[in-house]
Amino acid sequence: MQATNSIRKPQIKLIMENSRRNFLKRGAAGLAATTLGLSGCAGPMQAASGLNPKDPQARGKSLATPPTSPLATAPIPIVKMGFVGVGGMGTVHVQNFLALEGVEVRAICDINAVNAKRSHDLAVAAGQKPPTLYTKGPRDFERMIDTEELDLVFTATPWEWHVPVALYAMKNGKHIASEVPFAYKVDDCWALVEHAEKFGKHCVMMENCNYDRFELLMYNLKMKGYLGEILHGECGYLHDLRDIKFSEEGEGLWRRAHSWARNGNLYPTHGLGPIANLMDINRGDQLDYLVSMSGPSRGLQEWAKDHYPEGHPKRKETFKLGDINISMIKTHRGRTIYLSHDTNLPRPYSRIKLIQGTRGILQGHPDRVYIEGKSANAHRWDEAKLWYAEHEHPLWKNEKLTSSKTGHGGMDYMEDYRLIKCLQKGLPTDMNVYDAAMHSAICELTEISVANDSQPIQVPDFTRGRWKEWAVWEVVE
Repeated sequence: MQATNSIRKPQIKLIMENSRRNFLKRGAAGLAATTLGLSGCAGPMQAASGLNPKDPQARGKSLATPPTSPLATAPIPIVKMGFVGVGGMGTVHVQNFLALEGVEVRAICDINAVNAKRSHDLAVAAGQKPPTLYTKGPRDFERMIDTEELDLVFTATPWEWHVPVALYAMKNGKHIASEVPFAYKVDDCWALVEHAEKFGKHCVMMENCNYDRFELLMYNLKMKGYLGEILHGECGYLHDLRDIKFSEEGEGLWRRAHSWARNGNLYPTHGLGPIANLMDINRGDQLDYLVSMSGPSRGLQEWAKDHYPEGHPKRKETFKLGDINISMIKTHRGRTIYLSHDTNLPRPYSRIKLIQGTRGILQGHPDRVYIEGKSANAHRWDEAKLWYAEHEHPLWKNEKLTSSKTGHGGMDYMEDYRLIKCLQKGLPTDMNVYDAAMHSAICELTEISVANDSQPIQVPDFTRGRWKEWAVWEVVE
């Protein structure tokens, strides 16, 4: 671990309460106006939480001291699973878990009976006993959790239902894993931490980009010392989702609604997850504060005009979400992170994924490497493929793992494999509840900063100081 630099912490400006109150009123008005039919066990949208922006740490002050080391539970040789929400991504995960040894899919919950039956048939085709189906409404996951003997509940519902499913599962003795982001309100992030600690259950956010090939090459090179001291990272989620947001199925049934009344970074984890790992966030460093700003909202309105006739109701929709959101984050050790979000404009996909150290720099899209004294030419990039032969991460050397292309080129399968492996061996999970809370909290924190003229907002320390003690994530075999 590198020595902590002496950092002069800037004075964080306090947010005016009436400005925050107006922001919440505007958000609540937009979100409360709609009740959506959702793919998954879902229901009405909810507005931003009652977070006190003057003290994002407030709720955590009432919690007990965190454990001295991340949670590890007794080994579970056969992991019995129940799924809540088996639309597009939920089905991908069902397929992945059915392909893993020592997993039983016991139950499936979805408000869409067709989705539930599809996953039921996948389980039967894989040679498992027919899982019980729960399709009686948006809260039927409670009946599933009450009824079934389960070790792990996995939720891939729309965002607003991740936390209700998770809290109910942990209260009732089940570990929980969720698609991203796990939450989008800071108060809900604290609730996840509170329940995971109180009930001793794993609460894992399934950030698949942590397991992509280049991200794991980056981590391996960092652990080998090739980058020197890490100083700066750049990341984002830059993905043209206009057609998905306006779709009449899947995420189109709910995702566009978040753009009506929220303005910030709605989806930070794909970019931030790998950069946080490279900077040992929660394991040697911690996010300190952020500033965030959004540009105008144009992309979705323009798309609707181009694709719907005059008089169509979708042409009348207005969107609060700025097409481009940019956030700057400072860590306690003085390092900097640039984080961006754009899902409304025409552009090729990118997560940026740049990490700068004192000895070298790595950058994605296209994937490339420059290590001082090691790269083929001074001041010129090497293609990443030149570095894989010697420095491939061990997980990507496993032919059984890399042969699966189910879900985003195989990284979904790898994250599912790692979760089950940790449960079966009784190990701490690669990502834990503190990671889930920290990454997810960025959503509302950026919204608050944007709504208050980009004023600095402190990032809560969900570890309550334990980040100074916990060991870094190792390069797992």
